[in-house]
Amino acid sequence: MPQSLAHLALHVVFSTKDRKAWIEPSSFREELHAFLGGVLRGHQCPPLAVGGTGDHVHFLCLLSRTITVADLVRVVKRAVTVWARQHGPEHAGFQWQNGYGAFSVSASNEDHVRAYIVRQEAHHGKMDYKAELRELLARHGVAYDEQYVWD
Repeated sequence: MPQSLAHLALHVVFSTKDRKAWIEPSSFREELHAFLGGVLRGHQCPPLAVGGTGDHVHFLCLLSRTITVADLVRVVKRAVTVWARQHGPEHAGFQWQNGYGAFSVSASNEDHVRAYIVRQEAHHGKMDYKAELRELLARHGVAYDEQYVWD
């Protein structure tokens, strides 16, 4: 095949350092999500959904053929951190956790994951970030050591 083609949907989630509610108020959160979407577009990873709460973000994107998952997350975290810290003294110490969760999404499941990301506020009325991440890891069969998941 002379052409490289791909459709790789990726669901990524990561929290703020120590799950501090840095992504508040909701107006700031909306701006941060919009900026994050722009970073994804800038790296040829079109966002399908961006959402989250005051202490974490989720995004669903199509992964470009030219960037690794680790590089994309590193670029997104760095760009959003710089952007957030420029938005007032209350965000001067903004930080992300070191790690992240990344999960492949089948084309047939993209709408479900998109809706899940958009409904994060309601979802977290019932479940905190730690329980949510544990559930995602279990659903995707990811082995982990609880000692090293939280920072």
